[in-house]
Formats: sequence, structure tokens, C-alpha cells
Amino acid sequence: MSYCVKTALSRHCKILKTSNKCLAVFLQKVRERCNKSGNGDRAEVGTVLKLFADRGYISLEQADEEVPMRGVSCWYAPLGAELKRNLLEKWWDSVVNSRAQVFGVNTPSCTLDRGTGAELVHVKKIDTKNMREILEQNDLSSEQLIQQVNALLQRSLSLRTDFVQGALEQFVPSSELVNRRLPFGLAETGLCFLVPSNGSGWPAAFTQTSLVWFCSPRTSSQWLDYWTRQRLQWWKKFALCPSDFSSSDIPEKDLDPPASRGVKICYNFPWGPEPLEILWSRGDAELLQAHNGVHSKLQCRDGRKSVPHVVTVTANMDRAVMAFLFNSLQHQTREDSKRKLHQRKVLKLHPVLTPMKVAVDIGRGSTMELRQVCEGLLQEFLDSKISTWPGYLETMPTSLEQLTARYDEMGVLFTTVINENTLENGLLQVRSRDTTIRETMHISEIKDFLYRYISAAQQD
Repeated sequence: MSYCVKTALSRHCKILKTSNKCLAVFLQKVRERCNKSGNGDRAEVGTVLKLFADRGYISLEQADEEVPMRGVSCWYAPLGAELKRNLLEKWWDSVVNSRAQVFGVNTPSCTLDRGTGAELVHVKKIDTKNMREILEQNDLSSEQLIQQVNALLQRSLSLRTDFVQGALEQFVPSSELVNRRLPFGLAETGLCFLVPSNGSGWPAAFTQTSLVWFCSPRTSSQWLDYWTRQRLQWWKKFALCPSDFSSSDIPEKDLDPPASRGVKICYNFPWGPEPLEILWSRGDAELLQAHNGVHSKLQCRDGRKSVPHVVTVTANMDRAVMAFLFNSLQHQTREDSKRKLHQRKVLKLHPVLTPMKVAVDIGRGSTMELRQVCEGLLQEFLDSKISTWPGYLETMPTSLEQLTARYDEMGVLFTTVINENTLENGLLQVRSRDTTIRETMHISEIKDFLYRYISAAQQD
């Protein structure tokens, strides 16, 4: 927002006091995040975040280190972007691709307000040029100024804070696809906007996954329990330490109307538990409101006709990325050949989540010929959809020990080293991140070995 807009707002702050809810998007001030942990824990968290930045997961140069801790979209470096993509893909596989009754939808990210209730908080996309022109008209009376500002706000698009409203509006055409039989669900992923609960701070974007489940009124409570079990199991499936993930009922005083029950799945970060996914049993009020209370076009069958109840399952995938990074980082002690102890950091991300499955590196020998072999092997991996780190392109001389330490911190599953033996007899060395064992394998076997390993991990 420009200086003149700020000045005009300041000048008219008393006039606009009656309209301050509408202008919250402009009047919000950036506040510092409450420090939930002690100085020692905070320093440790900062060290870990720096490691994630150094190893290509997040960028701390574009924002302060509080951003990754707040569960909003941060600047992802290449490995972080790939980890997030893998998480979203696995969520979609679990919720949509493996179920006959769940369908993907795509709803608009910006919509005009449709009288959904004054109690709702809207994040507006404002034309600042038009707002500036209104605020700089010093001849306007208080009432005229408020009228023009409110008119601009009403004409402005609202950015979505979740996917629920879009799914409710998609209910009727979607129910026709399933012959009006219950239950069924609508799923969507994408950017939403987080409104600070106390009205301070700027709205922030985050990536949300959403399942809106339509079921008969008599089974809604059982379905909430079912999805809670399914989702908690999904989070723990990819965890190195599953006990850090837990579910708990939301107290009655904290329920969001019109929800009758709520459950949250949390991850226990070093600074305390944070919700990853929230499940609500919402009844039928919002569905009826979205369709002007017309029962006849909403009634579906599950033994008998009824207006469905709604169960929603929404997750914050930006916070999920940080949860799995913190959960997967291990500090290990190892002894070298001189019996000296060394600390070793290993990012033991689940094989299906880790961004890079294998690194291709070059050993001693004829550089030109070895590079050609590396390029051929890299292309073979990429053709098989095995994500590969091209370590052989590194120009700085690095010892094998330094190399493996860096790859362990990056979470690379396997490291292959092409050397002069490979040129002579086709043999290469393969090192495992999780066992640290090096074994010799023929170059023709490595692709199938990796494919079988990753496929087995997907079945677990």
C-alpha cells in the first residue's frame, strides 16, 4: 500500500471506525509471532531451519525464519518444492484415486460475495488505485466516504479461505453423477488464504487439501470417526517417528458453528503441537443455505431419502512439509577408522516422499568416459521416473566422506559412484542412506533395484 493511501487512511480513521471490519484488510498491522519456546529451543530450531535451507528445501533469504513455522507458504527451494509435490500426490492417491466414491473438482479461487452471512470473514482482492482515489477525495462527507468504500469492497472479489463453499455449490451436479446415492465426496487442493484469528497481521497464502464428504444424517458421526482413523494412519505411514502425530477431539467451546463435532490431527513440533488437519461434522445447514433451502433438489438416498450431512477434512500442506522435515531429521554418532566420534545428520524422509531417490557421482578414472556413462545412467533413471541428483556435474573437488554427509542431509536414498571399474567390467558402488552399507552392483541392475525398492516402499 502506498504512502498516500496510508496517510489518507490515518486521516479518516475516526470516520471509518464504524466500517473497520470491512477495511480490516488495510488496517491490519504486521505483528511478531508469539515465541512459544525458550531461547535454547528457538536457537535449535533456527539451526535446523538453516540446515533445511542449506540443503535446498526452503529459502530463508526471502523471508524471516518465522515464516516456515507459521504454516503458510514460504519460498521453497528445489527439494522443498519436490517434497511438497510428492505429499500432494500421495494425498490425492489416498483420498481420490483409491476410492470409487470420491471425485476431484476445481472451483474458482476468487468469487463475488453472495450474501453468505455477515459473520464470515472475507479476504478481499482490492484495486488499490480505486481505493486511493476514494480516500483522497477530501470533499466527501463521512457518510459518502463510507458508502463509496463499502461499494468498492462489495464489487471486489473475495479470495477463498477454504474449499467448502465451492464443494457445496458443486453438490447438485455431482450428486447426479452418482444417481443421488450417498455417501460420496468432493476433493480439491490449491491455495487458500489464512485470516489471523485475532484480526491482526496480513492474510497469508497456504496450500490446503480438502475433502467434503456427503453422507446420511444417521451415519455422519461414524464417518467422522472413520476419516479420523484413515487420516491419522496416513500421516503416520510416512513418519519416521509416528508417535509425534496424534489426534484429539476439539472441545465444545471451540467448535466452529454449525459444527457439532470436531477432531484435529496435530504434529508435535519443537515449539509445541500444531494442527495439520482438521475434521468437522457440519450438519446440513450450510448445504441448505448454499442452495436457498430447497430440500427437494438436495435429497439423496442411503436407504431412505434425506438432505445429506457434511463432514469436512482439510489439511495444511505447508505445515505438513515442515512436519515431515522435522520428523525425519536424525542426529547419529559414528566412529571413523581412527575411532574418533563424529556427529552425523540424516534426513530420513520416507522413500516415496524424499525428493531425490538417487545421486549419480563420478569417481577416479578417465573423466570424459566416466561422464558419458553418468549421463547415460542419469537419462535411464529419468526415463523411469526415478528422481536423480546429477552429482557428477559438481566442479568443486569433494571427498567421498563429505559427499555422503551432504547427501544424507539432503535425504538422498542411494548414492552411486561410477569409476574406472565401471568402464572395465560394468560394476559400480551403491551406498544406502539408511544402512550406510556400500555394495557392488552391475550397472545393468541398478535401475530395476531402485524401482523395486521404491515400489516396495509404496506398498508398506
